[in-house]
Amino acid sequence: MHDQLTPTGEAPAQPVSDQDIRLAQDLLFFAYRDFTNAADVILEGLGLGRAHHRAMHFIGRHPRITVSELLSILRITKQSLARVLTELIDRRYVAQSPGLGDRRQRLLRLTGAGEDLERQLFARQKARLAEAFHAAGPDAQEGFRQVMRGIMDDSARAWVDLAERSNDGGP
Repeated sequence: MHDQLTPTGEAPAQPVSDQDIRLAQDLLFFAYRDFTNAADVILEGLGLGRAHHRAMHFIGRHPRITVSELLSILRITKQSLARVLTELIDRRYVAQSPGLGDRRQRLLRLTGAGEDLERQLFARQKARLAEAFHAAGPDAQEGFRQVMRGIMDDSARAWVDLAERSNDGGP
């Protein structure tokens, strides 16, 4: 067993074995594969991929998000995002408008067709998560959130917190 540190550099309350970390990696990899496959079936039928789905997810969660903010979340190149957005705009899933204060900014939002597609994709993944949470029991959601937040960096946690505040009627 090796000394482990938390993302904040502190020693954890109880050491976690390398074997447990390897198992967690396996679980994350397989869960990601099967979670994304739930939406991949729909995307493939439309000739779209996971990058399109990720962009639509965050545009839907943060209407009027700027291209710069989306780049920050997705951590892909401008060129890659440009290809994804061009296709989503051409297919009328996403609309863009100039910023109010800075007209060079491009604000993104889902169109009606984009909202419909995003809801279909969400429904497929929602079913997988709901089934897993139900099987794991009532305390699983909070533990899952804590583990996922512990894996994320500060910028990802900030975006998740923003989405939670928006859903709670906050700023």
